Amino acid sequence: MIIGIGSDLIDIRRVEKTLERFPGRFEARCFTATEREKSDRRANRAASYAKRFAAKEACSKALGTGFRRGVYWRDLGVVNLRSGKPTMDLTGGAKARLEELTPDGMTAQIDITLTDDFPLAQALVIISAVPEGAA
Repeated sequence: MIIGIGSDLIDIRRVEKTLERFPGRFEARCFTATEREKSDRRANRAASYAKRFAAKEACSKALGTGFRRGVYWRDLGVVNLRSGKPTMDLTGGAKARLEELTPDGMTAQIDITLTDDFPLAQALVIISAVPEGAA
């Protein structure tokens, strides 16, 4: 059962300007160490950060809170499963909110898709509740 859906679209050029204007500060404020390491290795660094930024926005929408009620940027991290499939790793207030949304006897599953086609980056997040052990 779907318990949350969120989508976000961002202009990569806006992220690129922010990275140039506030070197290190934007990355440290909004992204996890894992996300920074991965994005900093990319040839198109700004597009990588933009997709992750969009994923955070989309996930906060899927949680139904936005960046309120104790949900912060670094509570939402884009990670990859062993298969390479992207998903979200939630901590802090985001994890607490996810636990509130997840019905008893169910486990939350977060599916995301990321894409970019300059100058835009997009993310879609679907949070589903699946029977425990099925995720």
